[in-house]
Amino acid sequence: MNGRRQEWLEELCRDYPEREETLKGLFFAEEDGKALARLAAEQTSAEEPEWEKIAAVILNAVFLEELERRLKTLGIGSFPEKAEWLRREGLYGEYILDSYDRRELEEAESFLRPERDRLFTYAGLELLLSRYVIRSWKGEILETPQEMYLGIALHLALRERREERMKWVKRFYDVLSLQQATMATPTLSNARKPFHQLSSCFIDVVPDSLDGIYRSVDSFAKVSKFGGGMGMYFGKVRAAGSSIRGFDGAAGGVIRWVRLANDTAVAVDQLGMRQGAAAVYLDAWHRDLPEFLQLRTNNGDDRMKAHDLFPAVCYPDLFWKMAEKDLEQEWHLMCPHEILTVKGYGLEDFFGEEWENRYWDCVSDPRISKRTVVLKDLVRMILKSMVETGTPFVFNRDTVNRANPNGHKGMIYCSNLCTEIAQNMSAAEHLFTEVQERNGEEAVVTAVKPGDFVVCNLASLSLGNLPLEDGEVMARTVETVVRALDNVISLNLYPLPYAELTARKYRAIGLGVSGYHHMLAKRKIRWESEEHLAFADKVFEEINYLAVKASSDLAAERGSYPAFRGSDWETGEYFRKRAYRGKRWERLAAMVRKQGMRNGYLMAAAPTSSTSILAGTTAGLDPVMKKYFLEEKKHSILPRVAPELGPSTFWYYKEAHYLDQTWSVRAAGIRQRHMDQAQSLNLYITNEYTLRQVLELLLLSWREGVKTVYYVRSKALEVEECESCSS
Repeated sequence: MNGRRQEWLEELCRDYPEREETLKGLFFAEEDGKALARLAAEQTSAEEPEWEKIAAVILNAVFLEELERRLKTLGIGSFPEKAEWLRREGLYGEYILDSYDRRELEEAESFLRPERDRLFTYAGLELLLSRYVIRSWKGEILETPQEMYLGIALHLALRERREERMKWVKRFYDVLSLQQATMATPTLSNARKPFHQLSSCFIDVVPDSLDGIYRSVDSFAKVSKFGGGMGMYFGKVRAAGSSIRGFDGAAGGVIRWVRLANDTAVAVDQLGMRQGAAAVYLDAWHRDLPEFLQLRTNNGDDRMKAHDLFPAVCYPDLFWKMAEKDLEQEWHLMCPHEILTVKGYGLEDFFGEEWENRYWDCVSDPRISKRTVVLKDLVRMILKSMVETGTPFVFNRDTVNRANPNGHKGMIYCSNLCTEIAQNMSAAEHLFTEVQERNGEEAVVTAVKPGDFVVCNLASLSLGNLPLEDGEVMARTVETVVRALDNVISLNLYPLPYAELTARKYRAIGLGVSGYHHMLAKRKIRWESEEHLAFADKVFEEINYLAVKASSDLAAERGSYPAFRGSDWETGEYFRKRAYRGKRWERLAAMVRKQGMRNGYLMAAAPTSSTSILAGTTAGLDPVMKKYFLEEKKHSILPRVAPELGPSTFWYYKEAHYLDQTWSVRAAGIRQRHMDQAQSLNLYITNEYTLRQVLELLLLSWREGVKTVYYVRSKALEVEECESCSS
């Protein structure tokens, strides 16, 4: 055994004396360092969960030894030297070295805390080294985990005032490296690099025109090229059999265009790493809904399928009110183009009571054709698809729009790929195409009036790792993350000009959370308890308060988002709608009215499948699937355990499919009050669930004010995790 390996062994034996004999056996049995780390990881069990950390220490030591040899060969010593070398190789953005001088980079290097590598589990460190750190063109790793976090911090602080810029570099670095919060996967992956697309998800309204549909598909392709996920609202597109230029029965309907988006998702495959991803939304009253519900099922005409997209349905309150009262009632499906032609308005452009009145007006108008179904039959189709495929996702459009703080500027038609974003959106409009002479040559110029093309910039507080009871730490963390997200808006490399214009108009961010079940378990709070609901209410109200305050303070420093005037933030309706009372909230409302808000949208809880692994915590708002499980990785199977699993937490990690889902829905309703956008809420069902029981969960979520429902996950169903929104 060489001297370095002996040092690793002695260090681990000091930290874990009760594992000394096993450690010695492993070290002497295995010469290859990476294999040794994997062997250590395989010792992990529900009884001995600390092996996840031991294996991470070994993996880190092996990796650092390899990196040290590589850097010595290249003649690289300090962090500034490495940054310069990476820039010459085209692996680091020119903007970093152009903005920071040598002295600042040396100061940044002093912030590095290599000992924070000890916070990683084996799975988290392996994921970070395989997917997030910078590699050479040959695939060799060239930066440490701490240098990765520092590079991201340097990028996020780029536009800060020079006299305090290094202070913010340190704060951004500390929050990330202490695993108190994570930025979204695109930000972690692309910040500091030449192609710095930092946003997770985008949403577009597909217009009802040939040019408009192809423009939307083209936009999806460009978003997908840079690794973004997409939400596409098809509710304005005319139904099958509708008229085109007065010719009845000519329209092919929504499904044909959805299939075009599906083929684009497969064709634009994000540099071969994974194919593009999009959720497609349609209203519950659209005439093509029955075919839309069959998009991912395995029976029926394959020419009407889109297996690579994720369908979602936008429900008005009326749908749930009728389903709750009497499933034997009739429900009427209509074509939006026909309604626009006959009535002069788009039914989809309204919500709430006004929508309901117009819906019945359309139903009673004999000039508008209806596809009338018994509500029970339609609900059964929806539920069967949910149980078989996990979709369609649920978007409660009236609930969303009533809570929209920027309703004075527009409408929210749908959500994004992971159902946590709820922002104003509108279709782009074609103005003209003409031939112009430019520099003596003819050019065909097309002018487009941009709509609101939604951009999602995400980060998540790691609730399992934060001292929630320490108000000072929480305030500092939330302030830091809100500022980082606001900086992302200014620093981003946007795949589309429409996206940049909308981002600057609303300066929307999505502050979310991970480690929710971790947070409860370590405080010995049972998921199925009133204590859980009370604690969630307290925690999310505090996070919301701190986020609003941080954004308002940023507005005092940098100015409000352009659409602030007339918003619920300015009028105080935001606070009244959520029944925020007491001197503290009154003072905050007065501050917002005076200072403004930097960000038009603030909170959205995304799924955090990848980044929660990095932070060593549980994913998003979800309960653990299993407290102990085996994960298949690169031709081997590794044991994984719930965070901080031990005698004190074991019984508080009740597994997702064994939980009474009504507690999850009620908790979501409580959290929703404190979130201006939405949350990725999964429902976990077993084979024993009846369709009626699933319907009751959906009705409960609507009654509780939950805006969206993501997957309905049965035990036998493997669903695709969203990488773009992992935050």
